[in-house]
Amino acid sequence: MEKIISYPLSALAMLLFFLGLIVFHPIQWVCFNVFGYQAHKKSVDYLNFCLLRVANVIGTTFKFENREDIPENTPLIVVANHQSLYDIIGIIWFLRKFHPKFVSKKELGKGIPSISYNLNHGGSVLIDRKDPKQAIPTIKKLADYIELHKRTAVIFPEGTRSKDGKPKEFAQSGLKILCKHAPSAYVVPITINGSWKLVKFGFFPLGLGNRLTFTVHKPMAVKDFSFEELMTRTESSIVNSLI
Repeated sequence: MEKIISYPLSALAMLLFFLGLIVFHPIQWVCFNVFGYQAHKKSVDYLNFCLLRVANVIGTTFKFENREDIPENTPLIVVANHQSLYDIIGIIWFLRKFHPKFVSKKELGKGIPSISYNLNHGGSVLIDRKDPKQAIPTIKKLADYIELHKRTAVIFPEGTRSKDGKPKEFAQSGLKILCKHAPSAYVVPITINGSWKLVKFGFFPLGLGNRLTFTVHKPMAVKDFSFEELMTRTESSIVNSLI
């Protein structure tokens, strides 16, 4: 029954979603090319705010817990599990004051209105998952960037989203590079629950009436731990809070 009811609501939500991407694409271009970084960032923030409101059409609600525990005016490395596109949308909006930048697959860097433009011009980096050698200097570039500007790198160490909410194995290499080249950063583990239910039927229709919860765990200074301990603490805090 949920799936049947979802068809018309999902059609409306997806129409509004893609309309938002199309409308904000030229807005981003003008903001970036005429007014610079801060204006472009604001346009991206409000694009993602609108996309969160689109999700309300299918009954999706959002909760972001313990945001006040995140240290300010320091580089951050956000590490989270990955379940759907709305993981990224939620992080961009709710952590907007921390300037989140993503380690993303290169396929997203072209052909998608607004999303590709932001990935190419907003400070994120694109990696070829089939070419690990290319990924190393690219992720190092992001680490240098957040260290210099005291901004935030976001990485999903599972590499790809979980389709049923069960965590995949966490890869270490990307986080290790970020920690090595952003030594003054704090690692901020975040557990995302409920996001996979949006796409439990596949791309279409969407799941109805879901609660997406982002739970921030205790931030850890990179300088205070060996990488092995940091990795273990990060993964266990994320996985142990999955529902």
